[in-house]
Amino acid sequence: MPRAPTRRGPEPVPTLTEAEARALVARAFVQAGVSGPGMADAAAHHLVLTEMMGISTHGLARVGSYIGRIRAGGIDPAAVPVVSEPAPALRLMAAQAGLGAAVAQRAVTEAMAAARLTGIAACFVRDATHFGAIAPALWVAAEAGFASFIASNSAPMLAPPGGRAVRVGNAPFGIGLPHSGGRHVMLDMALSVAARSKLRGAAARGEAIPESWATDAEGNPTTDPHAALKGMLLAIGGRKGAALAVTLDLFSAGLAGAAMLSEVADNHKDPGARPDVGQVFIVIDAARLMPPEDLDDRLDRAARIVGETPPVAGGPAPRLPGARAVAALRAARANGFAVSADLLDELQTLAG
Repeated sequence: MPRAPTRRGPEPVPTLTEAEARALVARAFVQAGVSGPGMADAAAHHLVLTEMMGISTHGLARVGSYIGRIRAGGIDPAAVPVVSEPAPALRLMAAQAGLGAAVAQRAVTEAMAAARLTGIAACFVRDATHFGAIAPALWVAAEAGFASFIASNSAPMLAPPGGRAVRVGNAPFGIGLPHSGGRHVMLDMALSVAARSKLRGAAARGEAIPESWATDAEGNPTTDPHAALKGMLLAIGGRKGAALAVTLDLFSAGLAGAAMLSEVADNHKDPGARPDVGQVFIVIDAARLMPPEDLDDRLDRAARIVGETPPVAGGPAPRLPGARAVAALRAARANGFAVSADLLDELQTLAG
């Protein structure tokens, strides 16, 4: 009599350590032709930090799309950013359409080097490409004791105040404050109600989206993610959010000499276009303002004030921005982090 087939449980989810993930991603970029000194490693550092912070939409899943843009010509794999010094506290970087995550890490490093001498400094970047989440750059600055403000423009996806056609990006920006115990405060956000990646995810799953997220091509609110991807995202706060998006675009790209507003090419539509994104990385040596232990005490008090605030019924206790990302990063460093089998297969294939 034949034996009944053995029932198998679910396949185990692959787990990577930080070192394993960084080595794998760096190899993938090297295989794609990234050859500038340290560029593949810097990009891997940025994207793996993003993944470990729980920002999976902008982490390892972006490696394949960035390599696609390299192959199409939208990112120059041999680019070596060129930095000039217009003033002691200013750096101006021509990114040469280099790999965005690596350029971001280099820009924050340049700004910190200047601020160690001047107390506060900024690095403006032009001819840049998309670099993903801002939180990893905030983290690097905070770990070195720097408060930071970082902003970038992006391909158009919002309308300016009063408009009904896309002319401005969603203006991602971040603010970070350092805590010597690693409990850094980090705000990383964009000015659209929802990220475009959420629309793409909903479309892939066949799910509806909230009407407050986006409009269709005619400017009408829609719950259809496919129609929304052909229309425009809505800004938080209505006209105020749209005005802030315009201003941040001009602050980061206008001052850097990069493409502005609708001049920025959309790599989702044309991966071979050079977007000429503009960015700004401002850092402050916080120890020049007060001893680190005093700032730690102030941030701890702020965490208590926020944490003791009565939550909305049924919701979690309020917490300072970045607390979830810091906790996720610590857990990932202690225990490794899970990646899907499909994503791991893709990364291994890209790494050769």
